[in-house]
Amino acid sequence: MATRIVEPEAGPRSKRAAILAAAVDCFGETGFEATKWSTVAERVGIGQTALYHYFESKTHCLLTIMRLELQRSHDKFTEATADAAEPVEALRAAVHAAYDVSDQEVLQMRILQNHMDLLSGPRKSKREEAERVAARQLVQLVERDWTNLLVRGMSQGAFPLRDAQLLGASVLGLIVSIWRWYRPSGPTPLSEVSELIEGACVRMVAT
Repeated sequence: MATRIVEPEAGPRSKRAAILAAAVDCFGETGFEATKWSTVAERVGIGQTALYHYFESKTHCLLTIMRLELQRSHDKFTEATADAAEPVEALRAAVHAAYDVSDQEVLQMRILQNHMDLLSGPRKSKREEAERVAARQLVQLVERDWTNLLVRGMSQGAFPLRDAQLLGASVLGLIVSIWRWYRPSGPTPLSEVSELIEGACVRMVAT
């Protein structure tokens, strides 16, 4: 079970949600390294020192975004597959849910995929480390979600017997790979990408 970080209470004067939204826009569009911490403050309309009331560093903010995106992905998977009785139906529902996202969530997933290496090593800051550990646990939970879906399908005879963990990692890798290149303003609609990847995942798993 992944450790859930208790989110600070969002009072009427809290700028935390606005800071996270502005950071997602900046990190997703310009890149984390190229974004100045002061630019995030400007977008929110606060002084740079006020940022430190909510996040002790730009990296702390980044890790929080990554952890929140992983939690959202896990929750979406759970919701999408809860009522799917047939394994192929569950697989299709899970893939479809992965692409049922807003433009803001596209940016969040781009940020996550571009900075997965940040989760590999411990952080000196306690708050950064807490976010990193929680994010790593969620990565393991997401991977377990997909593996368990495939194991269920194999046990019911819907999918051929294979290494479920390896196959799950391959399917998940295919699904998330698009966030490095997909742009909502590009020529290919996300619905077309979703249909293509969904078909590829079913063929990969069920044949």
